[in-house]
Amino acid sequence: MEDVNDLARDPSATARIGTAAKLAQQFNTSGFAPAEIKLAEEIFRVMAKDAEIRVREALAVNLKSNPNIPRDVAVTLARDVESVALPILKFSDVLTAEDLVAIVNTQSSLTKMEAIAGRKSVDETVSAALVEHGSERVVASLLNNAGAALSEPSLHRAVDRFGDSEAVQTTIVHRAQLPATVTERLISHVADHLRMHLLAKHQVSADVAMDIILHSRERATVRMAMGLSDEGIAALVRQIKENDRLTASLVLRAICMGNLGFFDHALAGLASIPVRNARMLVHEASGAGLRALWAKSDLPEAMLPAIRAAVSVVDQTEFELGGDGAERYSRRILERVLTQYETFGVEFEVDDLEYLLARVSQLPASFGATIH
Repeated sequence: MEDVNDLARDPSATARIGTAAKLAQQFNTSGFAPAEIKLAEEIFRVMAKDAEIRVREALAVNLKSNPNIPRDVAVTLARDVESVALPILKFSDVLTAEDLVAIVNTQSSLTKMEAIAGRKSVDETVSAALVEHGSERVVASLLNNAGAALSEPSLHRAVDRFGDSEAVQTTIVHRAQLPATVTERLISHVADHLRMHLLAKHQVSADVAMDIILHSRERATVRMAMGLSDEGIAALVRQIKENDRLTASLVLRAICMGNLGFFDHALAGLASIPVRNARMLVHEASGAGLRALWAKSDLPEAMLPAIRAAVSVVDQTEFELGGDGAERYSRRILERVLTQYETFGVEFEVDDLEYLLARVSQLPASFGATIH
């Protein structure tokens, strides 16, 4: 009441600023009686609409971390001009996810959005709104915030809007967890960026640059798929197919690296059949099932001997995790593939996967048709 009386005697802006700061600080630390709390809240409501910006700024700065202020006061301050709103938007836990989404959707201030993106925790719905309406800087700030929850669709939208941005690429790849489908898309964006760099800065032909990018992307994709669940692999393969990146070389690379799960899903996707049916055909003892599936997948027949040899090794060998087990496993597959081709009079000079993929892709389409 003394503060109210002081304001009545001196209603100047300076007095109102001092009272706003003093009352807010007392509200943060003192044990007010119920009647005093109610009175203080009413004063806050009046001051939140004060004509003097500095009054509202004093109120916001001093109430930003108080979890007990009325929500309507917090919302009023959050919708104010930036100098008033920013402390509340960044720090106040009184604001709900719905409040923050409404501010992002209805106010065009990128500075406010960046403050929201930097909150200690950001709800998925708030993140979705920021990704949709925010600038490159806002989205990069959000992605850099470990406390921000982002759904898979929101991450895809971030790549849609800013996938070519180095700031967004850097922050998204350093997030603790990323869905495989997002990682695969990002690999493609980074690859395209690298291709442009090669073409612009070095004397590299477009074909050579494309080969470098393709091989890098395929290696990264197969390695990434190694640790995924069956459902995760299915989603990844579906996305790759939809974007016309499910190539014969990627399929051959997967089986040569021992990733049978990716291989099965890839053939199932290309042949448009359930993966359980594809698995039965792949491992059918006579090899007729694999040949029929390969033909239905519309893949080059010249690669079929390599595929048959690789599947044979995979069926006979248990994959060893850790150490150099994966490398030895892949080496054994390559040795079998090379031996298989030698029986048909085709010799390769180097037992290297990249070399093998390049040479097999150069074989005439009719080569596989001579193999029974």
